[in-house]
Amino acid sequence: MAIDFGLKVVGTAFFCPGRDPYPYMGEKIIFKSEMATIDSIRKIVEAENVEVVVLGIPYFLDGKESETTKLIKKFGELLKSHFSHIEFFEQDETLTTITAQERMKNSAQFNFKIDWTMIDCVAATIILEDFIRS
Repeated sequence: MAIDFGLKVVGTAFFCPGRDPYPYMGEKIIFKSEMATIDSIRKIVEAENVEVVVLGIPYFLDGKESETTKLIKKFGELLKSHFSHIEFFEQDETLTTITAQERMKNSAQFNFKIDWTMIDCVAATIILEDFIRS
């Protein structure tokens, strides 16, 4: 499972080696609080039998951390403390939202338009694709 964490929307994506041909979008979680988001993730983890979580971490283009980077890393530590049985990884998510916009503009699935309601889930899919390739 990949997570594109945001303070408005949290995007998810999934992939099961040997079952799925490629990563696919999951559901979006409307951010209300960190604990509400963890509860939503817990339900997804149980329903999907998630064993690995990949958390997208944004960096500046020069590789330095921003305040958002620190916020998401802090959320990652909170996630780890609530899901000790799951393996966690961080994946650089720099420019994934821009890549998601381009993917949507070139996809019939999105009528060749940017669907802002699903952008975080497409970004989570890209995070997962990048993780699998690395």
